[in-house]
Amino acid sequence: MSTPDAALSGTFSIGGDMTVNRLGFGAMRITGDGIWGAPKDPAEARATLKRLLDLGIDFIDTAEAYGPATSEELLAEVLAPYGKIKIATKGGHSRQGPNVWTPIGRPEFLRQGVLTSLYRLKQERLDLWQLHRIDPKVPRNEQFETIAGFLKEGLIRHAGLSEVTVEEIESAQKYFPVVTVQNRYNIADRASEAVLEYCEKHAIGFIPWRPIAGGTAGGGVLETLGKKYNASPSQLSLAWMLKRSPVMLPIPGTGKVKHLEENTAAAAIKLSDEDFAALSGR
Repeated sequence: MSTPDAALSGTFSIGGDMTVNRLGFGAMRITGDGIWGAPKDPAEARATLKRLLDLGIDFIDTAEAYGPATSEELLAEVLAPYGKIKIATKGGHSRQGPNVWTPIGRPEFLRQGVLTSLYRLKQERLDLWQLHRIDPKVPRNEQFETIAGFLKEGLIRHAGLSEVTVEEIESAQKYFPVVTVQNRYNIADRASEAVLEYCEKHAIGFIPWRPIAGGTAGGGVLETLGKKYNASPSQLSLAWMLKRSPVMLPIPGTGKVKHLEENTAAAAIKLSDEDFAALSGR
């Protein structure tokens, strides 16, 4: 059996100058239950990270709120200096306990997040920093102006947004170039379809979080196509997403080497137009 290769997913140039393989890795699951604290099996989590480059994965998504701090610290411990790997992180979410997330968009908190992410990730400049959530309690123009300042200072190379509407993207674009948008999207949850279409039209990378949550959608179609392609429902879901749009950058996450290899193998699956339509429910 050949080694899975994320390069088979094709490439996308984030911001027009940062090219990565489209199938990436989400580093949320290298933490404990509730995305809180250390992983249950630290050795396995480290082994998973060490396996990334062997599988052609050169784009990793994390956040200061994962742990908090745990995910970024593990990435730096195992992978720094990163070489070909590009790290995307997020700020603007605070943590008070397992599964508790509170947006804070005050400029000083966002700045603290950027500086501490730089420290934890052992970088002089963040490749991609994304606003984890727009804080409704802070005027969004203040949040966008702060992000623009990070770019001007050279603290971050590129900036993006998470869980936003088309209108919010357009508003942010008045302050800085939005190069990525990270919204929930999968084969069973396409509520962000309009945002995806906007991103495709404007060459903005679309990073779907929870990309394989819809791995059970499709019922008999998934079962039939699973036999045809010798693939699991999760692998078919990832293959569907990769075919859905050239700006799609799926980031399936795991803390286990075997699961990582299974996810990466999805890059080799090339769905026919007919099978894509069947999975899409058309």
